Amino acid sequence: MVSDELINRLFFANAIDDTLLARINGYSYTPNDTVNVNDLSYLRMLYYGSDGNTYVGEMIVNWKIADKVLEIFQKLYENQYPIEKMVLIDTYHAEDEASMSDNNTSAFNYRPIAGSKKLSKHSYGLAIDLNPKYNPYVKTVFDGTTICQPENGRSYIDRSLDFAYKIDENDLAYQLFTEAGFTWGGHWNSLKDYQHFEYDAN
Repeated sequence: MVSDELINRLFFANAIDDTLLARINGYSYTPNDTVNVNDLSYLRMLYYGSDGNTYVGEMIVNWKIADKVLEIFQKLYENQYPIEKMVLIDTYHAEDEASMSDNNTSAFNYRPIAGSKKLSKHSYGLAIDLNPKYNPYVKTVFDGTTICQPENGRSYIDRSLDFAYKIDENDLAYQLFTEAGFTWGGHWNSLKDYQHFEYDAN
C-alpha cells in the first residue's frame, strides 16, 4: 500500500532538461518557431495498471496545465481508475498509431492534425489521449467509409456496449477533465475522438 505522503511526492512536474530533450528531440519534438521546450513540463505520476498494480507513468504537457493534469491523475489514481500504459510517445518514435494501438496514454507530440496542415493541440501539450485503443477516433467520410484510429480500436466504435476503459459522460476521467475546463472529443459533431481531452489556454 502506497502511503498518502509518498503518493503526494510521486506526482510532480519538472522542466525539460538536456537528458530528456535528447530523448524526445527528432521524435515528439523538433525545433520550431511555435513551441519551445520551455513551454513544456515533464510529469511523473502514479497510475493503476490493468492488472491492479501501481506503476510510475510519464507525460509531457504544456506548463500552463501541468498542475491541473497532476491533480486529475492523482484523483484517478486514488480512485483506482485503470490506465493500461503511460509512457512518452517517443517510445513509439512519436508514431501516433503505434502508441494508440498499444493503448498508451500520452499528451505532447509536435504534429499536425491528421489530414491537415494545422497543428494539433498535442503540439502545444494541451491535449491528452487516454486509453486510446478503447476510445478511438472515429470519422465517417464522404463515401460512407468509417475511419477508426487506432485501427485495432474498431471493435469499440459502438459506444452503447459496455467494456473496460470506456470513456463516456458517466466516467470519472470525463468528469474530472471537464470540471477542470477541458473539452472532450466525444462531444464533437463532425467526428468523435473519445480518447481526447484538450484545453484552451488562451
